[in-house]
Amino acid sequence: MQKLKLGARPGPLSLAQAREVISVLDDGTVQFEVLTFETKGDRDRTTPIDETEGSDFFTDAVEEALLKGSVDIAVHSAKDMPDRQKKGLTVAVVTPSVDPDDVLVSRNGLKLGELPPGATVGTSSKRRKEAVKALRPDIRIADLRGNIGERLEKLDKGEFDAIVVAAAGLIRLGLGDRITERLPITGAKGQGSLAIEIRGSDRELLKWLGKKYTS
Repeated sequence: MQKLKLGARPGPLSLAQAREVISVLDDGTVQFEVLTFETKGDRDRTTPIDETEGSDFFTDAVEEALLKGSVDIAVHSAKDMPDRQKKGLTVAVVTPSVDPDDVLVSRNGLKLGELPPGATVGTSSKRRKEAVKALRPDIRIADLRGNIGERLEKLDKGEFDAIVVAAAGLIRLGLGDRITERLPITGAKGQGSLAIEIRGSDRELLKWLGKKYTS
């Protein structure tokens, strides 16, 4: 039986994304193994996300593993892909978005318009910060880092009155019931989609992936 190694980040959402890809590819003829690699974004919890957008902050280690041949396929959040792809790599598939929306999750079930003046809303994205501030200039926007579980934990502990996250992350983790409100703001490019990356020289793998995602 052929074996394919998938590379992903170590967080629960990244692993859920890898399992999602395997569920599409698994036809009983291939054995899959998921290997995890910490990216700069996993190790660095202090650099503002605003300063990393368009870079390989959340893809570097996984892409390096792919280039070295440690894995055959890299699974990324499409919105995390760098503006310039590494030489020797190609994106074989960008999946349809499971949900492109940004959503509010609040501690007390209050929608954005119902939060009291001065309430603290956490998010990591400059785009989200500006959009939320435009809708509610009277609230405080604070930087929020960590995976989905860590962000929800900070909210539940009272560090924030509400947080803004991608709906897709909550849905993939079975946490869609935490969504308080879908926000009328434009999600990031590629939000909710996965980018399946391979080495450019793996032509047969490219064809196989294309067939799997069009059948």
